[in-house]
Amino acid sequence: MAYLDTREAFATAAPVGASSIPAAFERGEWEVIVLAQRDDLASLRAPGRLARTFAALFGGNPDRRLASPRLEALRRLAVHAWHQGYAVPVSAMKSFKEVGFSADQLELLLASISQGRTADRHGY
Repeated sequence: MAYLDTREAFATAAPVGASSIPAAFERGEWEVIVLAQRDDLASLRAPGRLARTFAALFGGNPDRRLASPRLEALRRLAVHAWHQGYAVPVSAMKSFKEVGFSADQLELLLASISQGRTADRHGY
């Protein structure tokens, strides 16, 4: 059985589609990420009949989904990341990329939330 060391070839070659522009989010996108920390995983499901009834009787909006598909995909991924760390569903990552976010932004989001989760646990 032969062994082919491919690490060196990938280390020197730039990834296809890679840009020299650093990954970033706009201010409003960061706000969505921070606010997603308060949402629970149940906020990712459409509200049920009981939740809609309570909202109709007592006011409020049981549906936390955002009107913008781009921001909603960001919120969904951020909610998963706040609760599950790096173990986010592939479907959430796929939706995130389909609305125009990059792989670098995905990395930035997950790393930023991971730091926030660690800080919360240690009380920093």
